Amino acid sequence: MPFRTAATAAAGAVALAVLGAVMGPGWDPEPVLDVPVVETSDTTIAPGSALADEPPGVAAVGTYDVTRTVVEVDLDGAVVEAQVTAPVGAGDDLPGLVFVHGAGTGRFAQAFRSQAQHLASAGIVTMVPDKRLDTYTTVHRDYPAMAADYARSVDVLRGWPGVDGTRVGVYGESEGCWIVPVMTAEDRTLDFAVLVSAPVVPPRQQAAFAAASYLRNTDVPSGVFRAIPRAVGLGFPGDAFAYADFDVSPYQQRTTQPVLMAYGTGDASMPLVQGVQEVRADLAATGNDALTVRYYAGADHGIRVDGDVLPALHRDIAAWVDGLPATGTAEPWIAGEQPVQAIRADPLPSPRWFGTVDAVLATVVVAAAALVVGTLSLLTGRVLRWRGHGLAAGLAEPLAGLAVGTVLTVGALVGYLVAVARLALDYERNTWVVQGGWLGVRVLGLAAVVAGAVLIQRIRDVRADPDERVVRGGFAGVGLGALAAGSVILLITLAYWGVYQLGI
Repeated sequence: MPFRTAATAAAGAVALAVLGAVMGPGWDPEPVLDVPVVETSDTTIAPGSALADEPPGVAAVGTYDVTRTVVEVDLDGAVVEAQVTAPVGAGDDLPGLVFVHGAGTGRFAQAFRSQAQHLASAGIVTMVPDKRLDTYTTVHRDYPAMAADYARSVDVLRGWPGVDGTRVGVYGESEGCWIVPVMTAEDRTLDFAVLVSAPVVPPRQQAAFAAASYLRNTDVPSGVFRAIPRAVGLGFPGDAFAYADFDVSPYQQRTTQPVLMAYGTGDASMPLVQGVQEVRADLAATGNDALTVRYYAGADHGIRVDGDVLPALHRDIAAWVDGLPATGTAEPWIAGEQPVQAIRADPLPSPRWFGTVDAVLATVVVAAAALVVGTLSLLTGRVLRWRGHGLAAGLAEPLAGLAVGTVLTVGALVGYLVAVARLALDYERNTWVVQGGWLGVRVLGLAAVVAGAVLIQRIRDVRADPDERVVRGGFAGVGLGALAAGSVILLITLAYWGVYQLGI
């Protein structure tokens, strides 16, 4: 009996491992091989005063005091407030800069405060509008429509006293870098674009890349990575999350304005190398070679170190804007700390079995319903105490172990993934949680398989006895069948998410 049970459990575990491997896509991203070498560690951009055809207006950061004015911007169907920060005594014909928010609520009172203040002190009139939120949700986002909303702020800034309407540009950060290229493509009169921490690739690809980078920094076991394409690659019902596949490349290919890109080398969430390569190739499609790139050593997603935006970012943007159009193609086009990107953020293969959120949820609901029905059936039979009804002796314990074991494993897997996500987002490592937690999840999963193997062997023993029956009565039959079916569905689901990997 022990040998047969062990053999059955081993066979079950191997079968689940193979099934999990063939049910969906694996994780095998391509490495980044072609890495541009930065020409100098100095990010400084030559000031306008050192260039031919110097335009008027921008001085060193901190030259001017600033004033702030809150205005209303009329959108199509909504009104938002915006704050304009202007230098005092800087004269007329000044450049202007409209900020485009990244993900989140995007209030001018909290966003871009450092950048708007410091750039204005260098003679650039800055404008930070509130993000429009009535059309912006987790599920639905329309980047071209958002670009049209921000274009209204550009119109307001062009008419601001002291601003040269021909020298107004846009500054996008993170998610805003999917919006800014739409604006530059649709409005060729925009003078320039600044892209900070630009994802460049479609949101779904960027999410998978970021997840892999965070998990790698957290030192999770290699088996956990299989979940990335299976989770991020899920399809959603209707038009929910349609923006996940938004491709900004066609808009970049229509951008003719000078572009300044800035990344922090401490930002694990962005494709630091690939993003620059793709933007450069897209701009080249229209013969635009006005791309300047700066990598800031150790800076995070917001080009911050120890919570503060690097002063070098303010200095470099001001000098770049001051020197346009000459700075758009000035050497060195790429400078700062050498960036590192281990893998490419490429398109994800589509999951085959659990290809949609609906399929995943339906599977879990069916399994849960089966477990509930099975439990209620067995309890009903026991409460009614019908004579002769019930499971054969020795079946209840392994059946309970199988059902409870699978449920506990599912709960442990969800808890583990949540804990790892928190560590990853905080750039922390914890061996007990990351390694020990994964081991615990897999041990629980194997314990459920062992319970199933014991149940199978005991059913075989009962069937071998001509005087014994596996179940007596309808309640017992429904209970055994439903609990076993629900548990098997959960075991297959756990296999899909990598719990039973054996190096396959």
